[in-house]
Amino acid sequence: MEPYRCTKRCRGIEISGIRKLFEAAGPWSINLGLGQPDFDTPEHIKQAAIAAIREGKTGYTPNTGIPELREAISAKFARENGLAYAPDQIIVTAGASEALHIIMHALVEEGDRVLFQDPGFVSYASLATLAGGCPVGVPLDGKFHINVEAAKELMDGARIFVLNSPANPTGAVEPEDSIRAIVEYANDAGVTVVSDEVYEHFIYGAHHTSAARFGEDVITVNATSKTYAMTGWRIGYLAGPKEYTDQCLKVHQYCQACATSISQYAALAAYTGNQGCVEEMRTEYQARRDLLYSGLKGLGIDFPLPEGAFYIFSPMSPALLERVLAAGVVIVPGTAFGCNAPDYARFSYAASRQVLQQAVDRIGSVMEE
Repeated sequence: MEPYRCTKRCRGIEISGIRKLFEAAGPWSINLGLGQPDFDTPEHIKQAAIAAIREGKTGYTPNTGIPELREAISAKFARENGLAYAPDQIIVTAGASEALHIIMHALVEEGDRVLFQDPGFVSYASLATLAGGCPVGVPLDGKFHINVEAAKELMDGARIFVLNSPANPTGAVEPEDSIRAIVEYANDAGVTVVSDEVYEHFIYGAHHTSAARFGEDVITVNATSKTYAMTGWRIGYLAGPKEYTDQCLKVHQYCQACATSISQYAALAAYTGNQGCVEEMRTEYQARRDLLYSGLKGLGIDFPLPEGAFYIFSPMSPALLERVLAAGVVIVPGTAFGCNAPDYARFSYAASRQVLQQAVDRIGSVMEE
């Protein structure tokens, strides 16, 4: 008998290609691989965490999160998204990643199909597999938007449709009519829509639409990580029908108990404090997007202008990608994001303008070889 046995579910997935590249990058590398804001967490948020420590707010919290934070998130949904989630419909989690994990384990039965955009965020397929589900990619059109008719064809008999807008890795923002069509068809077909909205505030010229506006069988996932440059604080949340959150809470209780108390008080300051910091980051990201887009287009690389998030998803042959990586520019192969983008690569422009220009210069030099 094999002495070290692990489940087929675990053996069937790979370590994230993004993390592999991040950890392998040398000190001379320009790392545009990781989707992590390079901004510092705003000062008023850090001070709230320090105050929580000094006041001894360092113990367990309610499993669902401190009441004040859930009330602040409820108010945020009403104010910014036009959604009426009560505090008891909200669970504070250890990042959006945990929120997605517990949703999968609460809703997906063995063999259930889980749909998501392809190319799409690396976690969706693996989380579905770990929950016993069958991940299925939904194709995109030439501008990286969801092919709505193709999505409808795949939905019959599926359990979940994970909708990500603004999208990682493409930067696409789905138009309101597409989101409405997907949600209404999904709900009629008995498919729960899980709307991942972590990049909602980083949109450039387009408009963010929350999926839950168009149907009741929707779970909304969000986090402080990107909006407030709080990736390491690990605060996310999910909100949805009480019938779902009651079941998600069971998974959350046994795998996490509660999100970090100190981080929850920091998140409370984030949602109730001045939001000017978010607009400052958005403005800077747009300038960086324009710089990187123009630089790559100037090298003859043609692709749609991203409408949101802080990623560019551009065509790149495997041979060129290999030369770019060898030149010390860390970007992520399109294959990390699904089956439909083998000749693409993702650039994160969560880096300074100077660093982005250096990356363009290095890429230009290897293209001349």
